[in-house]
Amino acid sequence: MHELSIVTNIIEIAERETHKANARAVQKIELDIGVLSGIEMQAFDFAWEQAVPDTVLAKAGRKINRLAAIALCEDCRHRFEAESLYELCPRCEGINTKLLQGREMKVKSLELIFE
Repeated sequence: MHELSIVTNIIEIAERETHKANARAVQKIELDIGVLSGIEMQAFDFAWEQAVPDTVLAKAGRKINRLAAIALCEDCRHRFEAESLYELCPRCEGINTKLLQGREMKVKSLELIFE
């Protein structure tokens, strides 16, 4: 389950940023997770519940933005919502498409608690 290592990395980022700001904990965390990131959300939620207690994220509210997969056809320049990593262009049926968005997994923001 790679979701546990992802959650562990998120905790490390939150702890590092909390320490840098001389804050006590995180009040809210906002994450961007692309629909084609490979993250299984049920496994992610389970890993979160197991890993977050006793960390700076223990009482943090969590907001997850699920980002749609957006691709671009390099031939006709049509942008479209993709359902997989490799798709034909729905306009010209070209194979020269590139995924622009949808594989992300990033910490978008942290709201910190200061004493």
